[in-house]
Amino acid sequence: MTAPQLSIVIPAKDEAGNLPALLDEIQAALPDTDYEILVVDDASSDGTWELLCRRAAGDARVRPLRHAESAGQSTSIWQAAHAAQGIWLATLDGDGQNDPADLPRLFERAQRGDVTLVIGQRTNRRDDWLKRLSSRIANGVRAALLNDATPDTGCGIKVIQRRAFLALPYFDHMHRFTPALVLMQGGSCLSLPVNHRPRGSGRSHYGLNNRLWAGLVDLLGVMWLRRRSRLPSPLESVSGPAALSEGEEAPRPEQAESGTTALKGLSR
Repeated sequence: MTAPQLSIVIPAKDEAGNLPALLDEIQAALPDTDYEILVVDDASSDGTWELLCRRAAGDARVRPLRHAESAGQSTSIWQAAHAAQGIWLATLDGDGQNDPADLPRLFERAQRGDVTLVIGQRTNRRDDWLKRLSSRIANGVRAALLNDATPDTGCGIKVIQRRAFLALPYFDHMHRFTPALVLMQGGSCLSLPVNHRPRGSGRSHYGLNNRLWAGLVDLLGVMWLRRRSRLPSPLESVSGPAALSEGEEAPRPEQAESGTTALKGLSR
């Protein structure tokens, strides 16, 4: 079985009212793309799991996954990325606020190969004032302390090579710091304007306490991690016989042109 080009990962908790339209929109947005959709039901208490099972029965591209107990958004994305089969990885929030119509443009840009991560920037936020305020403060603090060159790190729509994502360090809430982690591994990031829509139904599971204050605590951990990181560090390797003849001098890196490979940071 040939691996799909793109694995679309959607973390969802109590999103039975939003997922049907979202899945239909993905299908309409990517008619010529070989993709799969991994939706992680993070211990929903509504009909999310039953809905996903019905969709999977009628569409082999839909692959439902489930947590018996809530594990959070980052764990859902990370586990789905490991289960995915695609060469590329895209993420969308399960609340329907990300527009799947933006996926082809982000995917095409990522495939050019000169950036590691393409992330959306919500230029016209459709959230309440408290959510916008907490995100603005968190983004400002992150940008000042991490210099991650990303104006909207909390945007749920992202495209990255799957192997590059799996090379990132995992921790709870890592999805909020993906650009900084990519840069720390020697990669590069690009932000593109994307559409943002009001939530269709249900309610957000993220408020001031778990969006702003928890994010600031996590920020300290990422700062420590970046300080302790030693990647990327160029590593020279020479192909061919490992042993040298007696009295033979080992070649300098600049002399070993034909058989030398420089191993640098995150693949793009």
